[in-house]
Amino acid sequence: MTLDLNADLGEEITDDAGLLAVVTSANVACGYHAGSATIMRDVCAEAARLGVSVGAQVSYDDREHFGRVALDVPAEVLREQVADQVGTLTAIATAAGTSVRYVKPHGALYHRVAYDELQAGAVLGGSGDLPVLGLPGARILQLAADAGRRVWREGFPDRGYTDDGRLLPRDRPGAVLEDEEAVVAAALDLASRVDSLCVHGDHPGAVARALAVRRALEAAGHELAGL
Repeated sequence: MTLDLNADLGEEITDDAGLLAVVTSANVACGYHAGSATIMRDVCAEAARLGVSVGAQVSYDDREHFGRVALDVPAEVLREQVADQVGTLTAIATAAGTSVRYVKPHGALYHRVAYDELQAGAVLGGSGDLPVLGLPGARILQLAADAGRRVWREGFPDRGYTDDGRLLPRDRPGAVLEDEEAVVAAALDLASRVDSLCVHGDHPGAVARALAVRRALEAAGHELAGL
């Protein structure tokens, strides 16, 4: 019944301190879609103080579109970009007294590596032997497991899903759930099928919603622990 509760942090649009007080893992933006060295230092320092696990949230090099546009980046280039992001966060996390415990692609890259073997391989190649957090059934998780790396399956209680288990595009009706009760119900439903739940922090009331999810999970008997 052990479960992780994560959030994307360091993106300059979230209440990092508020969410760090609720979640058990932090997916830290590494500067390619959002964030900066200063923000990474602040998030890692607070995560270390609170015992929250730190993960590298790697992305396409695309701050203009917040990493939400799929790019046809050559595999060798993407591999180096991922290595740069992981290396930057690793140095900052180590200085803050913690470590990078896993890698999670962000935005369009997250969706791309669910089916694109070349880009999935590039993300794996650039992230050393870090465990991988991703969508259940994603190609990147299959490749990582085949290579002997640990994998964690992730669910999104505040997002809608397609019939084949992928996330609905954000421009589709029902893609983003706004009602707190619906989000909590989805979290309880997903909890038995994944290793980690992601609560998004890029909207008003994010901290209160994350806290409601955490309380419901604990009331249902789930022990929350970081990745």
